[in-house]
Formats: sequence, C-alpha cells, structure tokens
Amino acid sequence: MRILLTGGAGYIGSHTLLELLSDGHELCVTETFANSSPEALRRVAGLTGRSFRTETADVCDTARMTRILQDFRPEAVVHFAGLKAVGEGEAEPLRYYATNVGGTVSLLAAMDAAGCRKVIFSSSATVYGDPAYLPYDENHPLAPTSVYGRSKRMAEQVITDWARATPGASGVLLRYFNPVGAHESGRIGEDPQGIPNNLMPFIAQVAVGRRAALGIFGDDYDTRDGTGERDYLHVTDLARAHAAALAYRPAPGQAEAFNIGTGAGVTVQEMRRAFSQACGRDLPFEVLPRRAGDLPAYYADPAMARDKLNWQARLGLTEICESTWRWQSANPEGYRS
Repeated sequence: MRILLTGGAGYIGSHTLLELLSDGHELCVTETFANSSPEALRRVAGLTGRSFRTETADVCDTARMTRILQDFRPEAVVHFAGLKAVGEGEAEPLRYYATNVGGTVSLLAAMDAAGCRKVIFSSSATVYGDPAYLPYDENHPLAPTSVYGRSKRMAEQVITDWARATPGASGVLLRYFNPVGAHESGRIGEDPQGIPNNLMPFIAQVAVGRRAALGIFGDDYDTRDGTGERDYLHVTDLARAHAAALAYRPAPGQAEAFNIGTGAGVTVQEMRRAFSQACGRDLPFEVLPRRAGDLPAYYADPAMARDKLNWQARLGLTEICESTWRWQSANPEGYRS
C-alpha cells in the first residue's frame, strides 16, 4: 500500500514509519521538523534497510500538500502532525486550533484534490474529559477539559463530516491513552524538547542524571498507593495499531473511533519502581502539590479495537521500562547524542 504520513519523524510517527516499512508498504513522510529531528528518519532507514520519500511541508499549506499528494498518489494518509502540550495549548489556543483543526481541514482538502479517500487520525483520550465512569469506552461522553483535547475533538468532527459528505471516504480515529517506551533497538525513542510534559521521559532523564529527582504531583489520590494512575501503552504496540487501522475497512461515509490502550492502570510510584529496576538504581523522588486538573485515574476499555481491528497490546511495564532505559542510556541527549 502507498501511505503518506504527516509528522512522520515524531515520536509516534517514526515508530509507525518503521512498522509500516517493515510490513513492505511504500511510504512518503511530510514534516516541518519543528518538534522532531531528521536523525529519526535516518535511523529508521538504517534499521529497516529501506528508503522512503521525505518532503518538507506544513499540513496547513494546502497548495503544497496538494502537490505532494497528487504526485505520490497515496491510498491512505496517517495524520500525526500537530501540537500536543496541554499547558502550551492553554497559553496559545489560537495556535493550537490553527494547527490541529485548521491543519486537518487543509489536509482533507488536499486529499480531496488528489482523490485520496482514507485517513487514520492521531487522536487522544483527552477528548473524553473527566470520567463519568471507568474504564472509558468509545460511548463515553465527549467533554474535553483542555484546549488540546478540544482541538482533537474538533478535528475528529471535521473528519467525521468529511467522510459523510465525500463519496467513498472513510476515517479511523485512534484515541491514544499514554504512549511510552522505545524501539527495542534503542535507536529511536521519545526526545522531548525542554522540560518533559509526560512522566516517562522525566523518569528517564532522572535515571541518566539530567534531572535531580522525579516530581510526583500528589500522593493522596484514591489509588493503590496514593499517586496518579494512567494507562501506559508501549509505542511499538501503538505503531501496530496504525497498521491494523490501515488494514481495517470502515463503511464508506463513516469515521470510526477506537480506544488504543492496555485497559489497565499503572501508578506513578509503580512506574518509578519498575524503572528503578530496569536502570539498576533507586530513583529519587519528591512529592509536590497536586496539579490543577489532574485526575486520580484513567484507563481504556480497548475491547472494540480487539474485536474490530484484531489488535491488542502485547508489551507490558517491564518492556516499557527496559526499552526506554536502553534508548535513554544510549542517547542521553536524544537525537543530539
């Protein structure tokens, strides 16, 4: 299959690129490299021994995307490109809506011009907002509480309306929970710029000495050990979910949503202890006040992905921590190492 990936050099994009190349697909990646590194693409090429097309392009540039799509003629597009820091979104809402919603509109217009009728969308569990019940299933009310979550919800609606109105079009909306881990080779992984927003890269940076201690925001939640509980999903399993979504055939005119998670929660302290075991030393931590808006727990009901996509997570906490440590210890400065 000929597949175009927007944002294919990012954390999830690069792992999915590797998975799809390994499966024998023909790939084109579009990137701005604003939040990613060309080195990730070089490493993917080295790991797979396969070449692929790379184009520097912003999804908001409809004319440029149209030219690329008309030339490459993909059978499907996987749309990763976007902004994803929750705090930054609150400070810069117009930028987030312009990129995450406007970029999706632009991409679909370019796909229309090129006759491409299938899109796999990188969505987020943040579209659900505070839990009315757990685990979240796909029928849970959609009430996102952040600009980032609302931008993802709006983009989902844009894709849903496009699929309904465009003959032969369909979409798959993958609602990720918490992607973590790295490729088993240790050659590609998560490389956040500045202070990490997520738990796993923060733990990894403590382990290599880039940060003094892990900050734990609250230890008095109603969970097993008082620390926040999340559904952590190995990025290799997430890459496999995209391959499964590409093989899936939604009914024409439909955009179907799927939760992509393990279905089980892991607390911050459980993650810290597992990573301490992987790296061979007890990682220091300090308990800080709760952050406004943080939930005690959230995790997925992934039954629909299992039943319709024939996908389920295979890798657990041990593989998550060991692969992250392999990546971080070999690349203490990320792709700049």
